[in-house]
Amino acid sequence: MNNPENPATPELFLKPYDPALHEDKIYQRWEESDLFNPDTCIKNGFTAPDAEPFSIVLPPPNVTGTLHMGHAAMLAVEDILVRFARMQGKRTLWIPGTDSAAIATQSKVESIIYKEEKKTRHDLGREELLRRVSIFAEESKNTIINQTKKLGASLDWSRYAFTLDEPRYQAVMQAFKAMYDDGLIYRGARIVNWDPNLQTTVSDDEVDYVETKDSFYYFKYGPFVIGTVRPETKFGDKYVVMHPNDERYKDYQHGQQIELEWINGPVTATIIKDEAADPEMGSGVMTITPWHSAIDFEIAERHGLSREQIIDERGLLLPIAGEFAGQHIKKARAAIVEKMKSKGLLVKTEDNYVHNVATNSRGGGIIEPQIKEQWFIGVNREFTIKHSEIPGVPSGSKVTLKSLMTKAVENGGIEIFPDRFKRVYYNWIDNLHDWCISRQIWYGHRVPVWYRGEEVYCDTTAPSDEGWTQDPDTLDTWFSSGLWTFSTLGWPNKTEDLKTYHPTAVLETGYDILFFWVARMILMSTYHLGQVPFKNVYLHGLVRDEKNRKMSKSLGNIIDPLDLISKYGADAVRLSLIIGAAPGNDVPLSEQKTKGYKHFTNKVWNITRFIITNTAHHDYKTQVTLTADDQTLLDNLNRTITEITQDIEKFNLHLAAEKTYHFVWHELADRILEGSKPLLNGDNIEAKTSRERVLITYLITILKLLHPFTPYVTETIWQELPRNWKDTDLLLISNWPQSKTTE
Repeated sequence: MNNPENPATPELFLKPYDPALHEDKIYQRWEESDLFNPDTCIKNGFTAPDAEPFSIVLPPPNVTGTLHMGHAAMLAVEDILVRFARMQGKRTLWIPGTDSAAIATQSKVESIIYKEEKKTRHDLGREELLRRVSIFAEESKNTIINQTKKLGASLDWSRYAFTLDEPRYQAVMQAFKAMYDDGLIYRGARIVNWDPNLQTTVSDDEVDYVETKDSFYYFKYGPFVIGTVRPETKFGDKYVVMHPNDERYKDYQHGQQIELEWINGPVTATIIKDEAADPEMGSGVMTITPWHSAIDFEIAERHGLSREQIIDERGLLLPIAGEFAGQHIKKARAAIVEKMKSKGLLVKTEDNYVHNVATNSRGGGIIEPQIKEQWFIGVNREFTIKHSEIPGVPSGSKVTLKSLMTKAVENGGIEIFPDRFKRVYYNWIDNLHDWCISRQIWYGHRVPVWYRGEEVYCDTTAPSDEGWTQDPDTLDTWFSSGLWTFSTLGWPNKTEDLKTYHPTAVLETGYDILFFWVARMILMSTYHLGQVPFKNVYLHGLVRDEKNRKMSKSLGNIIDPLDLISKYGADAVRLSLIIGAAPGNDVPLSEQKTKGYKHFTNKVWNITRFIITNTAHHDYKTQVTLTADDQTLLDNLNRTITEITQDIEKFNLHLAAEKTYHFVWHELADRILEGSKPLLNGDNIEAKTSRERVLITYLITILKLLHPFTPYVTETIWQELPRNWKDTDLLLISNWPQSKTTE
């Protein structure tokens, strides 16, 4: 680098910008400065101790593999917001972390063990399996951290958190105990998503619906015709449901019983009138299997109907299936249909019926709903909120978790961008059921409940006397993730970080987990702290391929962000994920798009070379009288600063990035630099000096405006500028440009 006491030298800029030569060195310099840590910024005088706090917690990537383009988009958006806030002088904290992703991680490790050793978790035992999973998670964590750094994320690594580390363990135990004592956590029998392959319950957000073609069967059920794709569940059907206003069935009365012939002989069926029956679907009549369908379970709950299990936890038919007992449901289906046909009960069959089949996204197993004894959070249970800073919720008032989740957004405590997702959020809350939080796996936070005979003990630590057995279940990973905004700040201890940085400023994540994670963080924070977890929610869209298709292995269109970084640099990747990506909208990505933004980073490099070459001896500390034309140029620059600042503040990052891009390429490079050449080469010293001052001001300003979007190339250039041009040695903590006339 040049001697900062001397004018800038252009030698470095003689070759095109090569990200590979600079990016790792720049990130290392940032880390060594420790200025990602707001405490260091305050200590060194770059941030005022009483400055406005700005905090974000990183949505923790799962420790099951590597970062994908969705993670890259998330990191780009958050780093833009964080760098912008830091340059504005705010007390800026971005907390990194990773998630145990319990089911996904244990499933992956188990599959590796079976493939290599032909052993199951039961062969190894709980302690040995957990040891191996922990080793895998640690290796994956390190990979993810290194990849995150490649993208330029300015995270405070001194505050790194893992959902299963000791501080988060203490937070989870405290949270469970408090909710249990308030009667919000209870154990009961309800319908859950059961994965027969992994032998565990699965969260709603871990269920993928896969479009499948199957046969659709119409059966005679007494005087009615019913339709189903799952005849194997129908052995216990003894309720026939119809809409109360369906004129076709007005002669049938609710509770009326009829005798009919069914799969294994005669049954007595009961008429149920319920609005869940859709008169427009088929015959408008359906039978229900409350043990194996969430909708049917709800109908049974409303009317106090009996429920009978047909399929066991392994997917095998139980004795109620008669001659089919012990058979797997997949194999039994054809034989059951054949029997129905032989009894004259098969009306017709439709082939290639397209429907969605629930599968476990963490293992691929088909979900089989079951009624099981599990731990739940009761979202409709009333309790007294002791302390509340939630708009419209007074301390000491009677509330439910569901009402808190609604009021947090309804009364302006939380803003959601884009605004249209508020309606989606409210609709989801309205239909929210009690949350099943227990899992039958070994990796994760174990339920802090112990049993001794009929006695039940719940606390953050085990009972001191003997004879107690701990509940074998672990907690849904979303339980610990729901605490993320405040467990990462030291809760349940009343730390200075918690006091300063909570509620956090922004929660940025994909719109696809608005319900699963965002809503649960609102639930947890409003209950445990009486605060919203964040003031704003920024929802980014999905990253798709250039044909706007979802990236998937089957399509072969997955783009690895690290591959793009190695070819074109992190700055180009970041721009390609931001420009054209309005909040909540999916963004198409191609390698050509990223390549185009690599040309832009080189354009900034070339602009710098031109300016420093032509202003090498300009004394930036002296007063300069500007020409009228140059004052107009600065006025234009000031308007641009105002527009870009406002766009970022309104979370229109795509607009801010695009405006900066066009301003640099078309306004500065194409118009101003070309128009400056006669002045710089002319004999009018005053005009030349005036234009030099404007060009230097433009360069310093565009480096600052671009820095949140393209941190590497701008910081690399910043290091080569004369010291008296700069307000700080590192662009990272320089002052965001202010819209004012430069003299």
